[in-house]
Amino acid sequence: MIAIVIPYYKLTFFKDTLQSLADQTNKNFKLYIGNDASPECPEALLEKYKGKFDFTYKKFESNLGGVSLVKQWERCLEMVEEEDWIMILGDDDVLGENVVDEFYKNIKEIEIQNINVVRYATHKKNKKNDITSILYQHPVIEKSTDFIFRSSRSSLSEYIFKKEQISKVKFKEFPLAWYSDILAVLEFSNFKNVYSINNAIVYVRISDLSISGQQNNKEDKINARFNYYYYLLKNKNVFFSKTQSILLLNMLNKTYINNKKNLFFLIKALYIHLSVFYLFNIIHFFRDIIKSINAQKR
Repeated sequence: MIAIVIPYYKLTFFKDTLQSLADQTNKNFKLYIGNDASPECPEALLEKYKGKFDFTYKKFESNLGGVSLVKQWERCLEMVEEEDWIMILGDDDVLGENVVDEFYKNIKEIEIQNINVVRYATHKKNKKNDITSILYQHPVIEKSTDFIFRSSRSSLSEYIFKKEQISKVKFKEFPLAWYSDILAVLEFSNFKNVYSINNAIVYVRISDLSISGQQNNKEDKINARFNYYYYLLKNKNVFFSKTQSILLLNMLNKTYINNKKNLFFLIKALYIHLSVFYLFNIIHFFRDIIKSINAQKR
């Protein structure tokens, strides 16, 4: 059975999210809602959905998401009971009506393939409920280490993870939990295959209320991006081909070059060059830094 976990904070689009659950053609799921001490109480709205699907609601006494989204996810996950698979759904995202049903239609093949991570097709939508993107679909079976280099997009809501993998591996902490979801796909899949369901859609909302849509958190996002690439190169490089490792290194370098005032980035980048790669790469790294400085002077 599937557990759908919503780390709740914003009421604005929550009705759309709940309605998409009420509209599921297969109700074989349980919803867990963890209220992160939000000033926007959802209890009156939740009353309207009693009897439409099975759910448990808990209001936490202190706000945790403002300090650590990952820790808020973790305490919401502790609410889960017997379910073997978990979706962490944003409180502003929406499921197509057949998302749950298609999971069960594919579960036999998912188990045969020894899959730990399932992914859905996605559309992006805005605060007016307009679709603002193409339909993002994926190879049915795709190695997670290949996916991160493919031109696509990713958000936590579009995945279902095997619960035992979440418990064993755990989410990693980055600022704003930016890149924590992508790293989870890699680690929860054991850097192996992800199974995609392309005939059911998760609608991911991008608005000024979402982290993805906000523009006042760029520094945190940059820090998260750098630390994500650093983590992979330092701890998980063995799972990538030489070509992929070079691509990761280039992204690490680029993140530093675009933020040259961050001395900590430089020290960590040099450590990766010295411990994982060769002198030749360091020479190229410094050439790129000099080119960037000269370009800024023009």
